[in-house]
Amino acid sequence: MNQIAQSQMWLDTTLYPFKNNYISLSSGQMHYADEGEGEIILFVHGTPTWSFLYRDFIKDLSKDHRCIAIDHLGFGLSEKPINFDGKPESHAKNLTEFIKKLDLVDITIIVHDFGGPIGLGAAIENHLRIKRVVLLNSWLWATKEIPAAQKVNKIISSEIGEFLYLRLNFSPKILLKKGFYDKNKLKKNTHRQYIQPFPTKSSRLGLLNIGKSLVGSSDWYQEQWEKLDVIKKKPWLILWGMKDDYLTPDYLQKWKDHLPNAQINKLECGHFIQEEKSIETINAIDEFVS
Repeated sequence: MNQIAQSQMWLDTTLYPFKNNYISLSSGQMHYADEGEGEIILFVHGTPTWSFLYRDFIKDLSKDHRCIAIDHLGFGLSEKPINFDGKPESHAKNLTEFIKKLDLVDITIIVHDFGGPIGLGAAIENHLRIKRVVLLNSWLWATKEIPAAQKVNKIISSEIGEFLYLRLNFSPKILLKKGFYDKNKLKKNTHRQYIQPFPTKSSRLGLLNIGKSLVGSSDWYQEQWEKLDVIKKKPWLILWGMKDDYLTPDYLQKWKDHLPNAQINKLECGHFIQEEKSIETINAIDEFVS
């Protein structure tokens, strides 16, 4: 736990004032926030974020709900084991183990970015425990034929990509900022909380591995897409940042075609909807779960 304790030294507890909980999973020590009482809302982040992304959601929604927000292994305040492959399918297995160990039921699961395939993969596996789904800018289908994904994969799988990710901490420093439509919404002290979890080359392996999985796990995404029927009829809320350069409105259209009964809210913001439109997003979720 020394590595974990050391990782907390940079943590701004005025922004993230929650008790730090840990659970031992087969692959390592997972950190999570667990605040409030009542029906469960489970928050699942993507890359390069962590449960900090949902801090305002937890503060507000925990007044009436039990809000649980995990940090995937290799992210945030969780352990960063170098022998963990960091693939979305492995993160989904960890989330399933987490759900079962805490015996969570009647879950409203909230997913974003890579947390989409991770969270939905776990939701499909534990469909009897899922009550509702909230989806923010994400996907769940094969990516290997998508030109934009191919372009990203070519860069990240190269020596230059490895240098950028492992040496320069490129993902939280540059790519996160690029995901904002309104750059003024990313304050320096907030940005720091996304950069600081990755102080060393070895601590950034999780970022590199999940990045390589954008195309590398394409077949697994498609398998989950084909299994989605087990949770398709549950209530869905889709909140979509329409100015997202990473996951464009074309992705939203595919969700709309597949989930015709989903409630959809479109917002004028970029990829990190939780930061740019936190109040609107929290209010929509509050109404949806109430």
